[in-house]
Amino acid sequence: MSLVGIVGAGAWGTALANVAAIAGHRVTLWMRDAGHAQAMARERSNPRLPDVALHGGVQPTAALDDLASAAIVLLVTPAQTTRDLAAALQRVLPEGTPLILCAKGLERGTNRFLSDVVAQIRPRAPVAVLSGPSFAADVARGLPTAVTLACRDPALATALATALSGPSLRVYHRTDVRGVEIGGAAKNVLAIACGAVSGRGLGESARAALIARGFAELLRFAEAFGAERETLMGLSGLGDVVLTCSSAQSRNFAFGERLGRGAPVAQATGGKLVEGALTAPVLVAMAREKGVDMPVSAAVDAVVAGRASLDEAIDAILQRPIKSES
Repeated sequence: MSLVGIVGAGAWGTALANVAAIAGHRVTLWMRDAGHAQAMARERSNPRLPDVALHGGVQPTAALDDLASAAIVLLVTPAQTTRDLAAALQRVLPEGTPLILCAKGLERGTNRFLSDVVAQIRPRAPVAVLSGPSFAADVARGLPTAVTLACRDPALATALATALSGPSLRVYHRTDVRGVEIGGAAKNVLAIACGAVSGRGLGESARAALIARGFAELLRFAEAFGAERETLMGLSGLGDVVLTCSSAQSRNFAFGERLGRGAPVAQATGGKLVEGALTAPVLVAMAREKGVDMPVSAAVDAVVAGRASLDEAIDAILQRPIKSES
């Protein structure tokens, strides 16, 4: 039994903490707020997962030093906090402690993949990425779920996937870090578009077409950045697209749905973080640098940034020249 560190006590971090504990590990669950940590330790529950009891093997804390002896650490915080937290962990963790990134996004300002951000800060430390079709509530309730973990070291990828797998969570492994993180980030943008189509009442045929064409541009982007096509056809690509582009449980889909019903951007967030809205401009900028055409992602970026109305974005896509499907 080893110690697993979880950085971030949101719904997903708490769900993963329970999964790791059920798999037989001791778990330290870190959060910024000491009062929140004390409340979770006392009440053995998290308000973000109100119907799920915190496993007895999970110890909440607000002290990063408590992670120093962890065998592995999962970073389960918003994408834009990755740089600061990786730097904070660099001061605490031994050089060889693997860090598993669970956020699905790209860094704004630098247009970097999150694995590259961490590698810049912790150049000698192993980095892995965990992604796939998974809602925190499903995982926390022990419903069957499968995800993908990628690490460039194949032996370590196998070991990490094995360590995190449990009775209801099956973790597959790959070495294609780039493919797994692209699938996780790009599908959030596509989910916003699908939610908007649903909210606008454009029909299931339109949503199906949008998913297919959006996935095609996701593949183009991935291949331009050296990802393996097979990765994007798996859980962290196609699997995650299927889930988040069809369910209002997805914050990104729900955000798009509210946009489709006419809500302004600020109101459509529902007061919650929407990773796809932050990722869209970075994704489009990175695609432009590589000469990759991504009309669906560009439309989402334009609507979220206020450069186009939803109707204008829809018309722009429908009026594109007829061409061979690719």
